[in-house]
Amino acid sequence: MNRVSDTQPAMVLKVENLSISYETRKGDVEAVRDVSFEVKEGETIGLVGESGCGKSTIAFGIVNFLGPNGKIVDGRVRFQGNELVGRSEEELKQLRGDRIAMVFQDPMQALNPSVRLGEQLAEVLTCHSDSDITKEEAWERSIEMLKRVNMPDPENVMIRYTHQISGGQQQRVVIAMAMLNNPALLIMDEPTTALDVTVEATVLDLIEELKNDFQAANIFITHNLGVVARVSDQLCVMYAGQMVERGPVREIFRNPRHPYTMGLLACVPRLGESKFESLLHPIRGRVPPPAERPKDECIFAPRCDYATDKCREVCPGFTEISADHVARCIYALEIDSRPRATRRRQKEVEEEEGVRSEPSEKDLLSFEALKVYYPQESNSVVSLFGLGEKKFVKAVDDVSVRMAKGRTLGIVGESGCGKSTLVKGIIGLEPVTDGQLEFLGLDINEPVSVRDSQMIREMQMVFQNPDSTLNPSYTVGTQIARPIKRFKTVPKNQVKTEVLRLLEAVRLPPTYYDRLPRQLSGGEKQRIGIARALASRPDLIICDEPVSALDVSVQAAVINLLLEIQQVFGSSMIFIAHDLSVVRFFSDDIAVMYLGQIVEIGPAEAIYSPPYHPYTEALLSAVPIPEPDAEQKQIRLSGNVPSALSPPSGCRFHTRCPRRHEMLPDNGKICETDVPPWRETKRHRILCHIPLEDLEKVNPVVHEVAS
Repeated sequence: MNRVSDTQPAMVLKVENLSISYETRKGDVEAVRDVSFEVKEGETIGLVGESGCGKSTIAFGIVNFLGPNGKIVDGRVRFQGNELVGRSEEELKQLRGDRIAMVFQDPMQALNPSVRLGEQLAEVLTCHSDSDITKEEAWERSIEMLKRVNMPDPENVMIRYTHQISGGQQQRVVIAMAMLNNPALLIMDEPTTALDVTVEATVLDLIEELKNDFQAANIFITHNLGVVARVSDQLCVMYAGQMVERGPVREIFRNPRHPYTMGLLACVPRLGESKFESLLHPIRGRVPPPAERPKDECIFAPRCDYATDKCREVCPGFTEISADHVARCIYALEIDSRPRATRRRQKEVEEEEGVRSEPSEKDLLSFEALKVYYPQESNSVVSLFGLGEKKFVKAVDDVSVRMAKGRTLGIVGESGCGKSTLVKGIIGLEPVTDGQLEFLGLDINEPVSVRDSQMIREMQMVFQNPDSTLNPSYTVGTQIARPIKRFKTVPKNQVKTEVLRLLEAVRLPPTYYDRLPRQLSGGEKQRIGIARALASRPDLIICDEPVSALDVSVQAAVINLLLEIQQVFGSSMIFIAHDLSVVRFFSDDIAVMYLGQIVEIGPAEAIYSPPYHPYTEALLSAVPIPEPDAEQKQIRLSGNVPSALSPPSGCRFHTRCPRRHEMLPDNGKICETDVPPWRETKRHRILCHIPLEDLEKVNPVVHEVAS
């Protein structure tokens, strides 16, 4: 680090009693109320909370970028000692992109698709730089900054368009653009939410590296507690426009004093925990909309497990826990004795509930040497006459799995590894190129359009985005009733009763029967998707990223709901997610996919401890852990997933493998030429050239530090 130890870091930003409102036809609506914090040079402050809590509004309010109906109604924002509130638009425009920079969640919205990346980068310097700079100098400085953010082949990237680089590279370009003028304040609004776990890890590494090099003050907005634990020095917890807790990140994670903070932490599964060892405790209810937030009582009281009548008498101020730690709760000093979540021991669960399932003798689903290929159109002249070599995108290539009844199979891997294509092939939405596919002992190697209705009834799917699967023109009741009528689950005169029973099963009241999708929150829409999947009473439910777009509290509620449904209905599940902590918590067995192939498969507890496949080890080391003191290996994969059109020879992972050079003779030359063999333990299989006894010597990815 460049910081000199005997000098105090300078104050970069000080926000005092900030309140922000939006003008509506019904009057002003308060979105942020009485928020105060400060950020020093070389320091990162994290803003966390559910959607609708005002995190992004604060960021836009700092630079007064609130739109035509937004306004700061109270408070001060001092940047490097100068007041920003009341500044003219011209003055603020000069600050944005120069002394204050912002990195948005979606780089596609920040980058112009019709302008080359180099021109967009150079424009930042030519528009905002104090000194006169030529286009050639701006171009060279842009290349240097791309190198600083570890962009491969920066000279070539400069002449590309946005669509010609990957999502992770787009985010690196946006970060490079933000850092070009060496800003004093960098605001990052969910910069890693849409990225794969491996890309996310490298971006977070980059953010830490740039913070140390440039000594910029950072505001990091996220809903991911693992990310904020890794990058932040100070933490501000936001709820319904108010800051409810503020302090050093380690102290808040070790000793949360506001019930909302405790609730957020209780919603998150720790890496390595399973459904047999712990419980998730979602926060009941939802964040109230701005127009319905009380001003004369605790704003969190309606959702708080510890609320009393005293909480509803007055809006609490901050209670000082320590010199740097405050919480907006009248019981903050005594709440530490209450557990943040009830953790169950494995033995107690087995004795009391008997929910632990052992592999059944009979397979529910099996597929052998399954292949899903997509023909690739060629642009050559000879291809017009049906000549020339035919090429195929090998999305799923020679995959074999057997799944027992009542079990949950988790599938993990980076984007482009074939997870979603595999389940679409199973359910019949994509044609299977080759291989055997059996369900309930019957051959289902055919598209869904020609499958028997009874077979369709027994296999249903919950998709990632409920908005794309719910018809906005039909009520909830109508959409859940459709599969009930289609598959004749109950007699016609009992359809509405069955719909109401399903709504109750997904913890929604009967009043939702007549609601339209636009009247529901994201979590409620996902519950409707689950209810519709349950309508046919299937034996197998396939969940494709069902919780990835949800807040942590809603995520916990949906996971608990799926677990309860599995326990009550006895359904088997295939669960796809990019969050390895969630997959470990939810699944009985896990398959790790890379470039169309399974590279490791076995019981969940075996996958998360040595021996690992080198790819699994890298995935686990990239997972952000909501424990600031946990010691985690740092293994980063170089490059992107190769093209499935022409996958590497031998082991498909050899181009990125961090282990082959050190653990195999001849720098792992065999990995480039020979297909790796399966290495087997008792029930655990690894596709790798490295001998099993050598893989067993690898240290665990995570070491938890005793408190």
